[in-house]
Amino acid sequence: MKLTLTNLRKILQCSFRLKCPRCSKGTLFQKHFTMFSHCTECELKFEREQGYFIGAMYINYGATVLLTFPGYFILDIFTSIPFLFNFGVWGLVSAVFPIFFYRYSKSLWLNFDYAFNPSS
Repeated sequence: MKLTLTNLRKILQCSFRLKCPRCSKGTLFQKHFTMFSHCTECELKFEREQGYFIGAMYINYGATVLLTFPGYFILDIFTSIPFLFNFGVWGLVSAVFPIFFYRYSKSLWLNFDYAFNPSS
C-alpha cells in the first residue's frame, strides 16, 4: 500500500479514537488494559500471532523517550529548578506516561500494520 496523506489521516484517526482499522467502527478495548480478540463489528482478528504487539512496546518506548528526553533538557536550560527536582519530574513522567499511552501504542501498531498488510 502506498502511504498517502488520506491514508495516514485514516490510520491516525482510527488509532487515536481506538477503532478497528478495517471498519473504523468497532472498538478495540473492553476495559483500559483488556483488548477484544476480534472486532465487534467486522470480526477482524486483532492479535494475529503470539507476540504480535511487541512493536507496540517499541512505539510506547519511543514516544516516552521523545517526550521525556527533550523535556528534561528544555526545563534544565530555560528554568532554574534544581537538578533533583527536574530529574524527579521527568522520572515520574517516564513512569506514568507509558501507562497512559498503552492503549494508543497498541492501536497505532495495529492500524499501521493493517494498512501495510491487510490480507493477514
